[in-house]
Amino acid sequence: MLESLNNNKKLLPKQAAEQIIKLIRENQLQAGEKLPNEFEMAGQLSVGRGTIREAVKILESRNIVEIRRGRGTFVCEHPGQMEDPLGLALVEDKGRLALDLCEIRLILEPELAALAAQRAGEKEIRKLAEIQEQIEKLCRQGESYLKKDMEFHELLARISRNAVMPRLVPIIQEGVSLFIEVTELSLAEETLRTQRKIVEAIQEHDPQKAREAMKEHLLLNQERIQEKIWEDKSETFIDGKG
Repeated sequence: MLESLNNNKKLLPKQAAEQIIKLIRENQLQAGEKLPNEFEMAGQLSVGRGTIREAVKILESRNIVEIRRGRGTFVCEHPGQMEDPLGLALVEDKGRLALDLCEIRLILEPELAALAAQRAGEKEIRKLAEIQEQIEKLCRQGESYLKKDMEFHELLARISRNAVMPRLVPIIQEGVSLFIEVTELSLAEETLRTQRKIVEAIQEHDPQKAREAMKEHLLLNQERIQEKIWEDKSETFIDGKG
């Protein structure tokens, strides 16, 4: 239930937006679920429909809700998470960016894997192993595994049981995406092996083993990116000489 707001015209849209967030949270509205209509929310908050429209625009800009014309207002797929929160799409040198993202992932993901090993449930672990097997299969068939790899890391973040970790997933996913782009789907056997080791460590609920496996996995990714950048520079030099 929404609460009536203080009658301050400048603050009303922001206050209304916070009340709508409260509604989403308290009613546990999931991605894709519809919010009450403008008229209903305006009545509950004792404000005009214009204030509700402004509040919804605020929430839309924060990627919490989306407006579907003629249908209403719905909770976003990943509420509050921006697709490119750090503006990485504007960085021109993708090779350098891929290496920098590897450094950030080396800070975050070994501890993420350790938390997952401590806290994951058996059903979640089976799902993680299933996704990892699908990645291997796609890789060996020479098909794109980007979607499944992102799914792997998203699930890993969720099973860490840390409320902040899933919010960092867009950064991790950008690193995964850039790795695949820079290396042209060249996932080496060694990185597949280390990904299996991560899953095995989580299955054994061994945080230290999971931490070490994730670190090894990321260092191999980093090495492969460096190799690819060097190969590309060498080819450019040879072409230039020719």
